[in-house]
Amino acid sequence: QVQLVESGGGFVQTGGSLKLSCVVSGRTFSNYPMGWFRQTPGKEREFVAAISRSGESTSYSDSVKGRFTISRDNAKNTIFLQMNSLKPEDTAVYYCAARDGGIFLFTAAHQYTYWGQGTQVTVSS
Repeated sequence: QVQLVESGGGFVQTGGSLKLSCVVSGRTFSNYPMGWFRQTPGKEREFVAAISRSGESTSYSDSVKGRFTISRDNAKNTIFLQMNSLKPEDTAVYYCAARDGGIFLFTAAHQYTYWGQGTQVTVSS
């Protein structure tokens, strides 16, 4: 059983920063390409960032490029999302996701196998 647990969400003012974490348990973490997605009520889950199994390759949505950084620590079975210069439009529930196999970057929600429960990020204007 693979479990993903996010943490680090919260309430922040415009221009502030937050760092999300996602701990993965159950199987060999280093085999999983990983991603972060976000969702607001009534909308589809939106791609935010992805990272390869090794951590050498990353991809970002245009809306967060230059402000967010995805990283991973395979020794600690954890991925991170450092979010800087936050804007009200970044307000959403943020989910981490793991794909069971593959060596590339994956940017579509349907490409992922396992999901966390989500953590709320709220940015006030």
